[in-house]
Amino acid sequence: MGHPVAHSRSPMIHGYWLKTLGIPGAYELKDLTPDAFVPFITNLAANGYVGCNVTVPHKEAAFRSVQGHDEASKAVGAVNTLWLENGKLMGGNSDTHGFIANLDDRAPGWDVPGCRALVLGAGGAGRSAVYTLKQRGAEVHVVNRTVSRARDLASKFGAKAHGFDAVPRLLRDADVLVNCTSLGLAGKPRLEIDLGPLKKTAVVYDVVYVPLETQLLAAARKRGHRTVDGLGMLLQQAGFGFRKWFGGNPKVTPELRQMVEADIEAHQRSRP
Repeated sequence: MGHPVAHSRSPMIHGYWLKTLGIPGAYELKDLTPDAFVPFITNLAANGYVGCNVTVPHKEAAFRSVQGHDEASKAVGAVNTLWLENGKLMGGNSDTHGFIANLDDRAPGWDVPGCRALVLGAGGAGRSAVYTLKQRGAEVHVVNRTVSRARDLASKFGAKAHGFDAVPRLLRDADVLVNCTSLGLAGKPRLEIDLGPLKKTAVVYDVVYVPLETQLLAAARKRGHRTVDGLGMLLQQAGFGFRKWFGGNPKVTPELRQMVEADIEAHQRSRP
C-alpha cells in the first residue's frame, strides 16, 4: 500500500510463493492517498485484508497507527509491514530481516571474530544495517556526507560516526563494507570509492538492486571480494511479511531470483 505503487515487484514475489506453496491467497497493489490510508488500515479485516506492506509516503503514518510494534521497528523507528494478531494491528520492519538474511545467505561466515563493518549512508537502509550488524556483535562505523546524521544514527545503536574523508582509513580494517546510499542506483551519480585499502577477505554489500551489479560490486568482484547485491535483500524481506500473513516457509529459490532478475533487466532495456 502506497502512493504510487505501480512500480512494485512484490506481487510477482508473493504470487510465486502462493503458487509454489499451494496457498489460496492473493497479494495485490493498493494505491491509497494519505487521507485514505489510515482509515483503510485501521479497518484491514473489514476491507478484506490480513495485512500489507507499506511504502512511501505512508511509513510514518503506519508507525503511529499500529497497536503494537516488533522490536526491530521500534529500534529503527520505521514500520513497513502490517498484520493482524488476535485482532490487533501490528507493525514490523522487514528491511532489518531482509538485510541480514541476505548477507547470511550470500556470504556465509562474514561475521568473523572481532568483525568490523563500515556502513555508508545514514538513511533508512543505513539504520536497518547498523541495527542488525550491532545485533550480531559487529563493531560498526557509519559514514555520511552530513556527519551530524551519522552521529545521530551511531549514538542510537552504539556505533561510531565519521565523514567520507575517513573512508580510506576505515577500509583498511573493515571485514564488511555496505553501501546504503542511493549512489550507484540507476540514474544516480556513481559511488566514488577506491577499494585499494580493503583486505581481500572483506565482503562488499550494496543494497542497490537496479542495476543488479553496481559499479561498486563490479569493482569488488574484479578484486576477488565476495559480493552481495540488493536483490536478495528485497526477496528476503518479502518472506518476513509472507510468513505473518499466509504462514508456510517461503524460500528464496534460484527460480524466483531468476524471474525477478529477468523483470529488472527487461525494464532496464525498455528505458529510453
